[in-house]
Amino acid sequence: MTTQNPPPDRPIAPQQKAEDVGLDTMLRPQRLAQFTGQERLKDNLRILIEAARGRSEPLDHVLFHGPPGLGKTTLAQVVANEMRANIRHTAGPAIEHSGDLAAILSNMRSGDILFIDEVHRLSRPVEEILYPAMEDFVLDLIVGKGPGAKNVRLKLPRFTVIGATTRLALMTAPLRARFGAVYRMDFYDQAAMEEIVGRGARILEVPIEAHGTSEIARRARGTPRVALRLLRRVRDYAQVRADGAITHETAVAALDLMEIDQLGLDDLDRRVLRAIIEKFGGGPVGLETIAASISEESDTIMDVVEPYLLQLGFLERTSRGRMASVHAYRHLGLAAPENGPRGGQRTLFDTPPG
Repeated sequence: MTTQNPPPDRPIAPQQKAEDVGLDTMLRPQRLAQFTGQERLKDNLRILIEAARGRSEPLDHVLFHGPPGLGKTTLAQVVANEMRANIRHTAGPAIEHSGDLAAILSNMRSGDILFIDEVHRLSRPVEEILYPAMEDFVLDLIVGKGPGAKNVRLKLPRFTVIGATTRLALMTAPLRARFGAVYRMDFYDQAAMEEIVGRGARILEVPIEAHGTSEIARRARGTPRVALRLLRRVRDYAQVRADGAITHETAVAALDLMEIDQLGLDDLDRRVLRAIIEKFGGGPVGLETIAASISEESDTIMDVVEPYLLQLGFLERTSRGRMASVHAYRHLGLAAPENGPRGGQRTLFDTPPG
């Protein structure tokens, strides 16, 4: 039996780490008005919430999807606060058996919210229990075994399921169809990131200059969790190597020491791009081949590295594999082929990434 290597310990990794848990709770906004960015999503949520409260009904089932670290869990808590509802947290991998889910559902009260993180990882037997619970608010249980087994249907109070997933494509179609509102969360722009860093610095009582805020925000990959982690790392650097205040020079020195460049790329990102360009002529090349060439897990590359490189326009997914853009060549200081990678692809990248 083979075991996967643990994901690399990267300061810019969007997944939550043990060190993040306590501070994340302190730094999380509690209301929609405090939540920065995702303006269109927030507008839709406001309408959904106000309509439900106006009818004195529980909220419709909601699904948030997008890359990790963008605030899906935070938004679920914010929705619960706005609805003045109790929320129970669980995760797809934690619900191993249908009986586990049945125990959770049988304790739900009217208007309660059940938040399921990584909902795409629910097992099929568990999903079969969840379908009628979400659609008809009933719980189907099998009592006994063999010929004497009986199907018992229990009525459930009306409650809301909020799901979160980083891999929408892995969710089964019947499960997706049970969610009445499906929202995608995108990477944050520079202005929103600066506001998030500034708010975090105020809560942490860290003196920070505007240029220091901008530098941290610029290198945080459009991801709030990464921004707040980098803020803490830069704060430590400022405390040890400077006078405790985060200036532009302090931020640059601290982030350079962590090998995070001005676009937020770290050593792993650059190794992926260099492998595609230097070992495979810019692509196209398969994901498994890239992973083997740099001794990393393919899931790590797909879930952690690729989303941001795609957002920057440094990478393109094609039916034949991954390809590096001319912008990736330029960022690494390499000469791009005259006709673009593998010939004729340059026109796809004529507009620099925003």
